[in-house]
Amino acid sequence: MSFNTNGATKTVKQLEEALGERLAKIRLGRNMTQAQLATEAGTAVRTIRRLEGGQGASLDTLIRVLLAMDLGSHLAAFLPDPSVRPIERVKLEGRERQRARNAHPASSTSGWIWDEDET
Repeated sequence: MSFNTNGATKTVKQLEEALGERLAKIRLGRNMTQAQLATEAGTAVRTIRRLEGGQGASLDTLIRVLLAMDLGSHLAAFLPDPSVRPIERVKLEGRERQRARNAHPASSTSGWIWDEDET
């Protein structure tokens, strides 16, 4: 299963299974047993089986396994670099955002509406 979603919505379960499948293929490509990987990652063989089977695992386990397989350098690819936001930086005059706020205050339950929203 591919991670490329290209308009197709994948469930969390499908993504877990695809990730587990990839991890298993990489492990086998490196001629490692699940027991060897578990030892290097500091976890149990059952945990490796669950991870590779797409049955869920903690973030801690995923990171340990990636580090044990020398894939730690790929961790940064999971999320984009949040510091690359030139337009927002200009709006904030170089300051970093500290809080989030409701993007649609008119849709709140306060009962307040804009003139255009009245029917």
